[in-house]
Amino acid sequence: MPITVKICGLTSPDAIDAAVRAGAVYGGLVFHPKSPRYVALDQARVLADAMRGRLKIVALITDMDDAGIEAVTQAVKPDFLQLHGSESARRTAYIRGRFGVPVIKALPVADVSDLAAAAEYESTADMLMFDARPPKGATRPGGHGAAFDWKILAGRSFTKPWFLAGGLDPENVARAIELSGALAVDVSSGVENAPGVKDAARIADFVNATKTLVRA
Repeated sequence: MPITVKICGLTSPDAIDAAVRAGAVYGGLVFHPKSPRYVALDQARVLADAMRGRLKIVALITDMDDAGIEAVTQAVKPDFLQLHGSESARRTAYIRGRFGVPVIKALPVADVSDLAAAAEYESTADMLMFDARPPKGATRPGGHGAAFDWKILAGRSFTKPWFLAGGLDPENVARAIELSGALAVDVSSGVENAPGVKDAARIADFVNATKTLVRA
């Protein structure tokens, strides 16, 4: 089976078109105000309309309250909510049930001990994402271009599908997949030519690099 690719932090129709042309499956819209990839609801609605039926729409939120989640789900009608904050397993289950949208729960990873947290979320989230723990003092939980030791995921099994994220780019994604055993990867800053500005050529190169590896 081919490696599944998610391009996160899409902010323009051109970037969406590039992701579709390259063969990405998921597209992410970021609703964290401190991110350079943040999109307001009106902009997000337009982008979601351009993605619908072409990419699976993922709305990335961080510790958002119910009113905010309601506004996001009404505006973009996402296929998935990506919880990228410190949401507990209980909160994750509540959001999934309350809003009726499948959930991807992102978990910050710095070393092997951080993988233990996955057990809490396997019964409450539809998918997991292992992302590099943000640098000390960071004002947002992801999109820093940082990586962790991908080998710590090798040979591990989880009851839910999972994405590898953090520091991936066209130059290293094939190696990251080989070392981690990932079947799905997520990229944002690694396919940009400036913060929040996606580069069509790098998106194509990233997806093409994953096509050299096919999992049984």
